[in-house]
Amino acid sequence: MTAQNPLESLKKSIVKWTTDVNKFETPIAGLSLFTAKAPSPRAGGLYDLSICMVVQGAKKVMLGNDTLVYDAEHYLFTSVDLPTIVQIIEASPEKPYLGLKLALDLRELSQLMVDSNLPSPGGKKISRGMATGKLTTPLLNSFKRLVDLLDTPDDIPILAPLIKREICYRLLVGEEGGYLRQIAASGSPGRQIAQAITWLRKNYSQPLRIEELATLVNMSKSAFHNHFRELTAMSPLQYQKALRLNEARRLMLAESADASTAAFNVGYESTSQFSREYSRHFGAPPLRDIMALREKSLNS
Repeated sequence: MTAQNPLESLKKSIVKWTTDVNKFETPIAGLSLFTAKAPSPRAGGLYDLSICMVVQGAKKVMLGNDTLVYDAEHYLFTSVDLPTIVQIIEASPEKPYLGLKLALDLRELSQLMVDSNLPSPGGKKISRGMATGKLTTPLLNSFKRLVDLLDTPDDIPILAPLIKREICYRLLVGEEGGYLRQIAASGSPGRQIAQAITWLRKNYSQPLRIEELATLVNMSKSAFHNHFRELTAMSPLQYQKALRLNEARRLMLAESADASTAAFNVGYESTSQFSREYSRHFGAPPLRDIMALREKSLNS
C-alpha cells in the first residue's frame, strides 16, 4: 500500500477539523489549525515564538519594511514576539487557505540545545527574528504524525511532546537553525533582546526610555538599539507603536471601544496623533477601518 503524501494528508486533516470554524485550537498544546475561503484584508498580528505552515494557499507577512511570503513549499519561523501586518493572499471556496501554527517553548529549546550538544551561534551579530525556510519531507512527516494524533486523543499526552521535541530538533539543526539558536542560547545578544521584548509586551502603554531598557538587559544604548533593529526590523519605539496600534484595533473591534478610549488605553495622549499613525499602519482611519472589518465579517 502506497503511503499518502504528507502534504495531502495534512490538507485533509485541516479540512476535517475546521469544517465549522476558521480557527481550531486543538487539544495538542500550542497547535492551531486555520482555514479561509477568500483572501483577507491587511490585519495586525503578533507572531510569537512559533513555526507556521501553509499546506494550501499563501500568506504575506509585513515586518517593518520586510515582506515575507510563505506557501505550501515554505514555512515561516518566528523566534521572538513580533508585531506584523498579515494578509492571506491565495484562497478560494474551491481551494481554501489551509494552515497551521505550532507555538514553541524557549526553555525546551534551550534544554534541547544542551542535550544535543548543539553549538551556540558564533559572533555578536544577530539575524532577523522572522524568516522563511524550505519545507522538507522529514519536517512534513513530523507534522503529519502530530496532527494525526487528533484522531487518537488518548495518545496525545504521551506522544505529542515527543513529536514536538522532534520538530524542534529538526528546526535547530536545519538550514534556518541559527535563527532559533541565537534566541535559545543563554547569554546571547538575541536572548538579551528577547528579554527586552518581553518587557515591552507587558509595558507597551508606558513611556519608553531606551537607556533604562538597555540597562535592564545589560547592554549599552547603542548596542541595544542596533541589535533590536537587526532582530525585529524596527526600532524600539516603532515596535512599541506597532504593539499599541494592534491592541487599539483589537479593543475597537472586539470590545467596541471608540477611537479615543482605545487610544488612551494603549498609551496615546493625542487622539489626532493616534488617528494619523493608525491610518499609516492599517491604511485607513480607525472608524472606516473597523466598519470595513465588521462588514467583511458579516459577509464571510
